[in-house]
Amino acid sequence: MQERVSATPLQDAPPTGKKKGRTKFPTGQLLTVSSMIFGMFFGAGNLIFPVHLGQMAGGNWSMAGLGFIISGGLLPLLAILAVVVTKSDGIYDLAKPVGYWYAGFFLVVVHLTIGPFFGTPRTAATAFEMAAKPFLKPSQYTLGMFLFTAVFFLAVYFLTTHPQKLVKYIGKYLNNFFLALLVIIFVIAFVNPMGGFNHTATAAYQSGSLVSGFLEGYNTIDAVALLALSVTFVHSVRSLGYKGKDLTSLSARAGTLALSVEVVVYFFLILLGTMSLAKFKLSANGGTALTQIVTSYLGNVGTVFLGVLVTLGVFTTAMGLVVSFAQDFHKLFPKVAYLTWLRITTLGSFMVANAGLDNIIQWSIPVLMLLYPLSLALILLSLTQKYFNKSSFVYQVTMLFTAVPAVFDMLRSCPEVITKSFLVEPLLNFYNTYVPFANLGLGWMLPTLLAYVVSVAIYKLKGAKTPSLSVNEVAPVNED
Repeated sequence: MQERVSATPLQDAPPTGKKKGRTKFPTGQLLTVSSMIFGMFFGAGNLIFPVHLGQMAGGNWSMAGLGFIISGGLLPLLAILAVVVTKSDGIYDLAKPVGYWYAGFFLVVVHLTIGPFFGTPRTAATAFEMAAKPFLKPSQYTLGMFLFTAVFFLAVYFLTTHPQKLVKYIGKYLNNFFLALLVIIFVIAFVNPMGGFNHTATAAYQSGSLVSGFLEGYNTIDAVALLALSVTFVHSVRSLGYKGKDLTSLSARAGTLALSVEVVVYFFLILLGTMSLAKFKLSANGGTALTQIVTSYLGNVGTVFLGVLVTLGVFTTAMGLVVSFAQDFHKLFPKVAYLTWLRITTLGSFMVANAGLDNIIQWSIPVLMLLYPLSLALILLSLTQKYFNKSSFVYQVTMLFTAVPAVFDMLRSCPEVITKSFLVEPLLNFYNTYVPFANLGLGWMLPTLLAYVVSVAIYKLKGAKTPSLSVNEVAPVNED
């Protein structure tokens, strides 16, 4: 049974005309779509990483913040633009020029990792830690976790059974409430600051603060997440009645606005962390730092306030993750309905969240270290494909030379039982010694760029005789 997209007030507001060659969209609609995109990818990590960065960077917060914004803001924006430029319908379309087998493999691994195997369970676990655990006794943690995550994922499921309503649920309501709470914290903190910005930076930020900040933002993995979420925001914009160039234009403008807001939020969170050093010592993590700051200003009420803030942030992210999982898997396996995939991912996420999330995180981080270079290489290829006519040759060579060092980066992040093994340890020692930036976890950068430049040059010299493949051969799916 196929669901029909019902009309909503937002769908009744078509583009209002052209202005200087560009479609002029209703302002309220542009803001709502931007809010939806922001709400889907801005989770707890985006909230606490910048605060901790501000504490670690101290007086060097500006350069560290710039590095963080490049990797945590600019790269995710490029991910959105890659989807828009190629007119893709999700990860599968974006990766097809490498090969159909690779596109399917990449889709499955990305969604399983940031979905039910890691990302989605972590949203509920984080919300429990911040919103419920402070009010429970240790003997109540297990039952409390079970009940909290059950309610969390039931709510996520029922609000995502009709994915075309995400614009309304996230864009108009949930994310705006989240941003309002965040603004309250900023106003209180900057009207009554804890201190100035001249504090001693940690060793990593005393020199090379730009690179350290970049690596901290790199850890958000937002570029991978936005590639996965692309299918959801493209379908959401399509559900408003847009198609063709209007769909592309609205998605690009809304994505740019969402990432611009994110940069501003990052800036204030970094300053918040830096100022807190006047009253608190360097915390173990951003979650602890944010808790100390909010509690200092609001007392016990601050615990509740922060719990609501974090829960809203991760809840909208969970909604985006389960919908994108179900939509992309339905596209890859169309005989299984969208609602079936939705039930699979929400149930799986609930089970993982209650079955030892720490172990899952330990094994998922290495996979993310593999996926991030592959995602960034795919973004580079997608944004520049017009210069080599979407040549499969260029895609395949570049991805191959990205995959090899990415595998080493993955191995570097594995538990010691693997990194200290007989075969792996000498290979990692060689990799860290002879490959530029490998010790930073960025050993893939130079091989990727060299492979890209050389393969494009070969393509040009051969007179464009290398094969190419369209990324738009799979029709949009119906969400059953």
